[in-house]
Amino acid sequence: MASITIVKYDPVWRSEFAAVEERLWDELRALALRIDHIGSTAVPRLAAKPIIDVQVSVEFLDPVEPYLEPLQRAGFVWRKDNPERTKRYFREQPGNRRTHIHVRQRGSWHEQFSLLFRDYLRQHERERELYASTKRRLAAQCGKDRNAYMKGKEPVIWNILRRADRWAGHTGWSA
Repeated sequence: MASITIVKYDPVWRSEFAAVEERLWDELRALALRIDHIGSTAVPRLAAKPIIDVQVSVEFLDPVEPYLEPLQRAGFVWRKDNPERTKRYFREQPGNRRTHIHVRQRGSWHEQFSLLFRDYLRQHERERELYASTKRRLAAQCGKDRNAYMKGKEPVIWNILRRADRWAGHTGWSA
């Protein structure tokens, strides 16, 4: 397993997402309610692990079969062993560009969390800088230990999310 690497924001990530989005719409047109670029690569000027995270919002998570085959045709592999029950998780096929597909139920807290966190960071430079410096520090400390890296980010993410929630209330933010 490789060490965790945080890189400078790359504007190419937008076009890489757009290519994935097009493939997903081609396969999921009847099932996807929305397809969003989420995660750090979706936030301009934010350093990130160079992984494109995509959220596909659907009416129901179960059964998985209606969107399993279309996602496989689009080039993604279902990670059935993913322990998070609020999503169905798909990854790129081995050898392809790192891409994570998070299928979530429309209107769920986790769907909204991802969108609010992204939108808040897009609007708040100091928060982006705080998050980026946290990720760089943890990547250096944790090496290859992805669990420690994720756990280390949690307090910062939750503090940013509290501020994002207040911002959403003041601005009327909506996904």
